[in-house]
Amino acid sequence: MSTYDIGRVVADHGSVAVGYAGQVHHHVSSPRTPAAWPHLVGGIPSRDSSFQHRDEFDQLQAASGSGGTAALGQVLVGTGGVGKTQLAAEYARTALERGEVDVLVWISASSRQAIIAGYAQAGIEVLAQDPSAPEQTARAFLSWLEPKTGQQPCRWLVVLDDVADPADLRGDRPDKPGWWPPASPHGRVLVTTRRRETALTGAGRRVIPVGLFTPKKAAAYLTDVLAERHRHGPTDQINGLAGDLGHLPLALAQAAAYIIDADISCADYRRLLADRRRKLADLLPEVLPPDQATTVAATWSLSIERADRLRTAGLARPMLQLAAMLDPNGIPGTVLTSDAALAHLTAHRTPGKREPDPVTAEDAVKALRALHLLSLIDHTPGTPHQTVRIHQLIQRATRDDLPSDQRGRAARAAANALIDAWPDIERDTTLAQALRANTDALTRHAEAAMYQDGGAHLVLFRSGRSLGHSGHAAAARDHFQHLAAETSSRLGPRHLATLSARDHLAHWRGEAKDPAGAAADFAELLDDVEQVLGPDHLYTLTIRGSLAASQGKTGDPAEAATALAELLDDFERVAGPDSPHTLTTRGLLARSWGEAGDTAKAAAAFAELEVDIRRILGPHHPEALTVRSNLAHWRGKAGDAAGAATAFEKLLVDRLQVLGPDHPDVLDTRQDLFSWLAAAGDTTGSVKAYAELLMERLRILGPDPATLALHGDLASWLGEAGQEAAAATAFAAQVEHTQRVLGPDHPETLAARSNLARWRGRAGDAAGAAAGYAEVLEHLLRILGPDHPHTLATRGNLAHWRGHAGDAAAAAAAFADLLEHTQRVLGPNHPHTLTARNSLSHWRGRADGSTNGSRRGVNPLR
Repeated sequence: MSTYDIGRVVADHGSVAVGYAGQVHHHVSSPRTPAAWPHLVGGIPSRDSSFQHRDEFDQLQAASGSGGTAALGQVLVGTGGVGKTQLAAEYARTALERGEVDVLVWISASSRQAIIAGYAQAGIEVLAQDPSAPEQTARAFLSWLEPKTGQQPCRWLVVLDDVADPADLRGDRPDKPGWWPPASPHGRVLVTTRRRETALTGAGRRVIPVGLFTPKKAAAYLTDVLAERHRHGPTDQINGLAGDLGHLPLALAQAAAYIIDADISCADYRRLLADRRRKLADLLPEVLPPDQATTVAATWSLSIERADRLRTAGLARPMLQLAAMLDPNGIPGTVLTSDAALAHLTAHRTPGKREPDPVTAEDAVKALRALHLLSLIDHTPGTPHQTVRIHQLIQRATRDDLPSDQRGRAARAAANALIDAWPDIERDTTLAQALRANTDALTRHAEAAMYQDGGAHLVLFRSGRSLGHSGHAAAARDHFQHLAAETSSRLGPRHLATLSARDHLAHWRGEAKDPAGAAADFAELLDDVEQVLGPDHLYTLTIRGSLAASQGKTGDPAEAATALAELLDDFERVAGPDSPHTLTTRGLLARSWGEAGDTAKAAAAFAELEVDIRRILGPHHPEALTVRSNLAHWRGKAGDAAGAATAFEKLLVDRLQVLGPDHPDVLDTRQDLFSWLAAAGDTTGSVKAYAELLMERLRILGPDPATLALHGDLASWLGEAGQEAAAATAFAAQVEHTQRVLGPDHPETLAARSNLARWRGRAGDAAGAAAGYAEVLEHLLRILGPDHPHTLATRGNLAHWRGHAGDAAAAAAAFADLLEHTQRVLGPNHPHTLTARNSLSHWRGRADGSTNGSRRGVNPLR
């Protein structure tokens, strides 16, 4: 018996039959007694006890007109498992309970035959039609739904659940009508489907996309389902599991059932789910809940088969397998239409679908559209960096369906496709970020496949370099630290891939403000490379250059210059004067001269190198632009601030043209330009420009070390513009930030603390400056030792501000001791030695009362 209350009796609908859900009435020739309304044909799926009210349900209700009727049909569209059927069932159930319909027909519309059978059943139950002629009976029922003049209207709702193919609703021939219910002011049509063709949305039908649960509703659903069985879990684990399952309603329901059946916690289930060796199908209940017909792992299989028959036959499945290896949150279209992707699709068409011609980019796009039409992916060509999105569980089910050898081939094809799509010059930072995200996802899904054929895939190195060149040196260091460990474990410690990963690790360790660590890494690496490749191999010589440059950054640029001069002779002998290796070594040597104090020699050397590199590589090669940047820098350091500013202004124009406005090198060039403009006298203008640049860097790169350094530059120029107290306040904020983010011993933290002490002194707090430098000195003595140039410079600054705090004798004694150390460590003619000697003379005079001196005295060591 129907569970619904009998409503009004309609006496003038023609021949009708009394019927209830599930009853089949045999044909009788005489008219039937009028049916009792409302009448349900078919069975509405049972209500999930933890049903979550959703916005899509409100949209369905809002489309109903007065009295609960609506002239327009509605189509719920979404991928399998998002809860379309539950929404439709709730809508239908509500319409019955509110007395809004007289006849409700629920049809599982998986095929044309199922649709016809559903209408025929309605014709049998409502009209007492002949059950032996189902198509004729179905037509009779659809005809009866049409409004007729003079008849009391019947309010009806037809639900076509899970329409598999829009063609199933079309007529067989142009002269035969299709299987859509007729337009009627008294009827409603509700369709659920995974298909997105426009054929489903014509004739005034309204599409309502059905997406995933919101994170809040997903967590609420899990909480409610578990609570029904007196199971509870920590909120963070509930939220975490909801996120792990991508907030997919069907997955949440089946995961909850598994947790209850297996008597485990959410945390236990999350650990099982995180184990990539387990298939998704193994983590679902053996017996499904009564309202679920298939597991989440199998729910998309029919859609994949249908997609494979659409458009370019046999390409949808291998395309989905390729996408399953990449980032679910967005795959650039250029990756999936690259030469490597096309080669994979050509070689892996679905069996029996092979075509003689290679797959083209147009074919690949058709495959993506087929997957999109079946709601297996979201394909949006208008967003080139995130053209394809795919649910993470569809990805996992697709990967699980592949044998291990095929999974490895698909993963390597995806890696090759990423390399094909990666531009040599990363003008577009958003694209670069998307490519890195896809590489990370590929590594998570199939890291072992990246170490085939005795090597490591190039995409692992390309992604790390992109990370560093995008301004994230510390992240690049961490990336290569992991890569070095993996290559050593999988390929051996002396494999060339391992040596290369260690090389990159050392480089980015140095760029992350750890020159001592970089020098130690390069020294250890050099021994291994020499043993593997020999002393004259170009790679061995390259590591020698990196080691020398790193040692120079640790405080001994003069020794680095000596080593680089010897290396330059070796490169010219082995590779020739025009080799890129030789040119790079000339640049390293020139920079070492400048850092050793001979700025004019550095500028002259870069000027000569710039001529040669233009001739060999061209004026707009990235290396040529880097040389021009170094030339401008050392020209300024040699005393020509205006010339440096002019050179950086010209360089900025060229770098913008080559690299684009958001590239880190362009941001660095702008920073250099503003610095030298300020040094040339435009302090006020530079402070404003620095503030604007800081906001742009934060937008593009986030709070990376370079941005923190820019904070410091801005604070310094505030002080140079006469706002010493404001500079001290800004450095105090920077100290707090760097100490929290980088730690108390990080070079950036110590630099910020030094600058804070300096500007406290310049603002008139000499005692505060001395106390600040004393704290910095404690760190440097412990970290770098007593003879490091930074330690010596800090001792000079401490002595200077002690003198200005009123203790000239202590300042003189400190400078006497410092002079002895600088002469021994740096030599008698080093600029720091000369500064210490002048400061000693100054403070001895102040202590003896023989000189008044200035308030600030001789410039301290910096």
